[in-house]
Amino acid sequence: MGQPVVHFEIAGKDGKALQSYYLELFRWTINDDNPIGYGMVAREGNGIAGGISGGPEGYEGHVTVYIEVPVVEAWLAKAESLGGTRIMGPDRIMNLVVLGQFANPEGHMAGSSRPLS
Repeated sequence: MGQPVVHFEIAGKDGKALQSYYLELFRWTINDDNPIGYGMVAREGNGIAGGISGGPEGYEGHVTVYIEVPVVEAWLAKAESLGGTRIMGPDRIMNLVVLGQFANPEGHMAGSSRPLS
């Protein structure tokens, strides 16, 4: 079996507006009570955990998935060796997860993550 998809992320110009949109559209429970206002979508009742947020000034946004891996740096290096491009990471996020982002050879973003124990 391959590595599982464990998280989705939707980011755009206005995180609060996106959170309201998806709350109304899908009736997701979105919790943004954290230091960066990142709207966490719980796995329970939704199928997969996710997040909805705004990006930095001028950022158009993205929709991506994160794949769980045992060592994020190793997977980022492997993505690069296969023709991908590292975008960020590995970085520790809110003491919950280590993640990295990469673009595949066609330029589409994906991520790798490992939960912190």
